[in-house]
Amino acid sequence: MTTSNPLTRRNLLRGGLAAGFGTAALSGCSIADDGGSGGGSSGSGTTVTVRLWDDTVQPAYEKSFEAFRAKNPGITPRIELVPWASYWDKLPADVAGGTLPDVLWVNSSNFGVYVDSGTFLNISEELPDAVGGWQQTVVDQYTRDGALWGVPQLSDAIGLFYHRGLVEAAGVDPANLVWNPAGTGDTFLPAARALTRTDGARAQYGFNAAYDLQAIFYDFVGSNGGAWQAEDDTYVFGDDPRSVEAMQYVVDLVNREKVSPSAADTNDNGDFSRDQFTQGNMALFQSGTYNLKNVADGAQFDWGLAPGLTGPAGRVLVTNGIVAVGNAKTKDKEATLKVLEWLGSAEGAAPIGAEGAAFPAVTAAQQGYLDHWQGQGVDVQPFLDAAAATDVVPAPHGPRAQTGQAAADEVLKEVFLGRIPVPEGMKQAQDAANAAIRG
Repeated sequence: MTTSNPLTRRNLLRGGLAAGFGTAALSGCSIADDGGSGGGSSGSGTTVTVRLWDDTVQPAYEKSFEAFRAKNPGITPRIELVPWASYWDKLPADVAGGTLPDVLWVNSSNFGVYVDSGTFLNISEELPDAVGGWQQTVVDQYTRDGALWGVPQLSDAIGLFYHRGLVEAAGVDPANLVWNPAGTGDTFLPAARALTRTDGARAQYGFNAAYDLQAIFYDFVGSNGGAWQAEDDTYVFGDDPRSVEAMQYVVDLVNREKVSPSAADTNDNGDFSRDQFTQGNMALFQSGTYNLKNVADGAQFDWGLAPGLTGPAGRVLVTNGIVAVGNAKTKDKEATLKVLEWLGSAEGAAPIGAEGAAFPAVTAAQQGYLDHWQGQGVDVQPFLDAAAATDVVPAPHGPRAQTGQAAADEVLKEVFLGRIPVPEGMKQAQDAANAAIRG
């Protein structure tokens, strides 16, 4: 737990929304082939292009495809790595130009509009027998109009990283911390206060309350019995008293209790809190599987992982996934489906779990992830428990989710800075988001 060289990570909600939501986007990387998209036949058989945006997981995919080629010598999957900074700009251009790859990653904020336009293969129709082996929350997330439109690949789950030395010195047990805006039975706020130190030149923060949709917003709202979006995709957080109450609690952690960094530091730097934790300046850091390698590589102290915080409605956390979709206009549908089926199989997903670079959404590969990190002295059971939970808060959904949440962005940042009262700001942000999704 004390190595260096932090790796790129993959916050899936951040991965689907505008800058400032969650942690920072993936680092840039170049396309790892000779250009061009879409599969086809060659002298050695059929090539199936597979587009990813994360170079951290690429080696696991390469290992998986080695095994695939041994069993399917006539088909060659070719990884196309596109930097996050241009991924979503390139996608509509490729759809319009007929240069979409055969298989590609998508997230929930960027898939609905393409499903509605007939861009992707219907997985429920094409691979009906494979669905049972996939994490149900990810299946549900990418089911639209009664059909599944992608093969689950990766999943994020939320837990609570803690600095063992700091919590022990303060007499805090991070395993079962409870927050409550009414104050009744609230063990979290006293713990956060005890873990905060502002005297001297170096601050010590108790917790990472910040402008972070995945690790903070959704989880506090869900654990208070609130909602961010309705089933019809509209935003409801400003009209829901429980959501407003939850966000008031979070904003108070920053501006009134001062147990978390200033919004001036965190609003536009999603890495600030993570870096404070890995530098030993923060005691409790609620985050996801996407930050596990960063913490493992960056923290030069003894740390552990506990379940995410519990609220009045229980421990209701967000889970989120990435799927691999198939191009409905692929030149070789049979080969493309073989690759998709492989990616959704226990054998195909095994390297993802075994490498520990990401949490696989293929359930048979999740034990490999647990085994990998246990070998590193890290108990990731809280992540596995969170991923298996049935009481979860839904991740962003709808064909214009990114547009809607981006419209709420600037208002909610002002709320965190204390310039707009929480109830007023939440209503303004909700109205802006709904106007945006209506177009």
